[in-house]
Amino acid sequence: MSADNTRTDEYDLIVLGGGPVGENVADRAVQGGLTAIIVESELVGGECSYWACMPSKALLRSAQALRAAQHVKGAAEAVTGKLDVRAVFERRDSFTSNWSDDGQVKWLDSAGIDLARGHGRLTGEREVTVTDADGGTRVLHARHAVAISTGSDAVIPPIDGLREASPWTSREATSAEELPDSLAVIGGGVVAVEMATAYAALGSTVTLIARGELLASMEPFAGERVAAGLRELGVDVRTGTGTGSVHRGDDGVTVTLDDGSTVVATEVLAATGRSPRSGDIGLEVAGLEPGRWIETDDTLRVPGSDWLYAVGDVNGRVLLTHQGKYQARAAGDVIVARAKDDTVDDGAWGRHVATADHSAVPQVTFSFPEVASVGLTEKAARDAGRAVQVVDYDLGGVAGASLYEDGFDGQARLVIDTDRDVVIGATFVGPEVAELVQTATVAIVGEVPIARLWHAVPSYPTVSEVWLRLLEGYGRQSA
Repeated sequence: MSADNTRTDEYDLIVLGGGPVGENVADRAVQGGLTAIIVESELVGGECSYWACMPSKALLRSAQALRAAQHVKGAAEAVTGKLDVRAVFERRDSFTSNWSDDGQVKWLDSAGIDLARGHGRLTGEREVTVTDADGGTRVLHARHAVAISTGSDAVIPPIDGLREASPWTSREATSAEELPDSLAVIGGGVVAVEMATAYAALGSTVTLIARGELLASMEPFAGERVAAGLRELGVDVRTGTGTGSVHRGDDGVTVTLDDGSTVVATEVLAATGRSPRSGDIGLEVAGLEPGRWIETDDTLRVPGSDWLYAVGDVNGRVLLTHQGKYQARAAGDVIVARAKDDTVDDGAWGRHVATADHSAVPQVTFSFPEVASVGLTEKAARDAGRAVQVVDYDLGGVAGASLYEDGFDGQARLVIDTDRDVVIGATFVGPEVAELVQTATVAIVGEVPIARLWHAVPSYPTVSEVWLRLLEGYGRQSA
């Protein structure tokens, strides 16, 4: 302890941010024999555990289960009630541990990872100063590395009056304790369609306002089918129009659209993207500009700093928890390797790189219907100069799908690189198609030749039989 009451400690690795990404970086480092400390100013477990992945999917699951029962004759006749909104919220709360991180802190302790509560800033090379809630400071020195895993924040776009109207972001939408009578959702991406799905199913009157089409980065049929599904749930879907202004009055929020129409709702949700949480963490020390995405190489190290890493959302590569954890495993392992002067496996698909971020990112949108995708869309593949063939199939025509749900409606697509005869993209849309995406991910990452995929026989009768139908379709097109 120094004379000015500033405590100084040394670790092999300092991690800024205690979400799933930071936890995984630290855990891999400790498993490799290093010492590590996490610095966290909020809840250990991060956005995913308390305001994103877990609570949002908990809000969606009850309605999904009810709908599944209602679409199977025999089970449908047994379902006579409606969703219990309070029970849904209580189940959601159980997955967030009522916004307590006691369990996560215990896990850190069991994993041999230290924790510093407070706001961490880079104050020198391999140095982080932590300021706690009482203003006390603690200086941490890293023998080998500092990993920034501070995540991202929801963007509130510069729409006239929006910020003054105290809009919901994803945090408020996933943690609300009361169901609003009506909700206006601004945005057309994953958060927008998932929260529109959830609140419409729970009983709110929902209007979704998107400047473009829904899920614009995916295959066009995905957004079209989700828009139709939302309308089936009673959502007023307005695409192709922006939001001009927002005003909160005594009677709620009035949203004025660019086309001159208005929407009046109890609450308004801004779901228009994320920004890096990098504004006040001392990036100047490393010659970086605060508030920007932090560029890294494929080992997640910041160019020009052999000691600094940026992992997860904050580097802007892929803003998905599972990809952040994938990056974290690579980063933690490479930090250990470099600390021990071991060989660094940084070639394509090496254990110390995040190669999959470029071409094999799986994602599930838990909307109605679900969208599961991985790899390149047809447009992205063609824009990249790939020679491709696209194969579509009606999921409702698969025997396992018709058994799974009466009137099963969905669509599957493969994007195939015809020069190499391998799958480079896949999209599935339909009831609970999330479990189909891992097979496609393995096919893409493994670059499994189509000739070999023919021997991966799907069990009958399952929805996975769509793979056989897709390969047959490719064979007919190629004949």
